[in-house]
Amino acid sequence: MSTKIADSKGRVALGPRFANQTVLVEEVDPTEVRITIAAVVPKRELWLHQNRAAQDSVLRGLAQARSGKFSKTPPNLDQDAAIAERLDD
Repeated sequence: MSTKIADSKGRVALGPRFANQTVLVEEVDPTEVRITIAAVVPKRELWLHQNRAAQDSVLRGLAQARSGKFSKTPPNLDQDAAIAERLDD
């Protein structure tokens, strides 16, 4: 534990251990603040972290690619593009 003094704008230097890291600042109560090192996930990618089946599928595909297991038939890009056109954004 260390003692720090907040400057006139309420800022406290956390030190080099926290340098260039994203942190969450949680006010536990009026006398306590909790600092937690965090990772940020872009909103457009959040669905993958919330969908275990999709995440498992992606990880399985990455493992297959690493081991050289590729499809014997290439995708039909014209057919895929037609399907994509029918999807809502």
